[in-house]
Amino acid sequence: MAKKKAPAQNKAFQKLKADLEAKTLGNVYIFYGEETYLREHYLKMVKKALVSEGFEAFNFHAAEGRDLNARALAEMAEAMPVMAERTMIAVTDYDLFKLSQDEQAILIDLLSDVPPYCCIVFVYDTVAYKPNRSMKKLCKALDEAAQAVEFKIADSGELTGWVARHFKALGKDIDRTAAEHLIFTCGGLMTGLSHEIDKIATYTKGPVVTLKDIDAIADPVLSAEVFRLSDAVAQGNADKAASILGDLLKMQTEPIVILAALGSQLRRIWTARIALDSGRDKQWLMDLWGMRSEYPAKLLLSAARGATSPWCADAVQRCQTLDRRMKSQRGLDAEGELKLLLAQLEARR
Repeated sequence: MAKKKAPAQNKAFQKLKADLEAKTLGNVYIFYGEETYLREHYLKMVKKALVSEGFEAFNFHAAEGRDLNARALAEMAEAMPVMAERTMIAVTDYDLFKLSQDEQAILIDLLSDVPPYCCIVFVYDTVAYKPNRSMKKLCKALDEAAQAVEFKIADSGELTGWVARHFKALGKDIDRTAAEHLIFTCGGLMTGLSHEIDKIATYTKGPVVTLKDIDAIADPVLSAEVFRLSDAVAQGNADKAASILGDLLKMQTEPIVILAALGSQLRRIWTARIALDSGRDKQWLMDLWGMRSEYPAKLLLSAARGATSPWCADAVQRCQTLDRRMKSQRGLDAEGELKLLLAQLEARR
């Protein structure tokens, strides 16, 4: 069987790593993507490779896109390095595709002839990187001059390995199941996980991090809390469901947000129930929902064992009905309606 081609974004990321290792960094990069931890890590790596310590004031230039014009950027790029071979410019949130025609013309000229000693990195943080292919000249110039590197959320294998290495650096071990539980509980972004790992490692008394350690100290993301809520509903544990809902409301989570997440999770549990009834396995669920790990699929199947397909269908329908009412009916007691919904779902069992 022929091997699948690696995505272009992955190729660009691998090339960046290879260029850093070989000390052959290019002249123009575009850094974007959800995984801010990796993006900032590699921005620092590029700076470390190009800018000698103590010469940052001369050879490193940082600019905010909203305060920058193309002429000023070109002037920065032309500034010669001091006691070094190269300079670096990091430009944050410079929306390349909202420039005037005059600004585009200046930028295209720069991209066609970036000084060999200069490396420009366009970093997208709060502004989304969305190439506008109708700007043909600008896109052509960027395609020829720049390497666009997307920092995507790591897949399950990479992320669990990363979690284990970070705990090891703090003197703790963690097995794969616990690492997957941490990722499910706290989300798959390294930025948030890094903080949670530090906190959990400090809290854990023994040499090995356990599920209890994670549950005792980690701050769960909304999706994990709502999964616990939907699981309690599906299992008929009314007291637990009410307690979780109460905690979410105390954290001032908007009822409409809770309802949307609950409806989404109940739909997933329904598909897991369908999988059980039709003899499908967890891989089918993973493919259906684009899951990066087996762990959430196993949790869905476990939750679905406590519910029937008709109950799941009714629960999803009730969530949709309440969602429409919340969005259209003024003066509705949203918190009260959520609590009533849980009671109705319990009664329908």
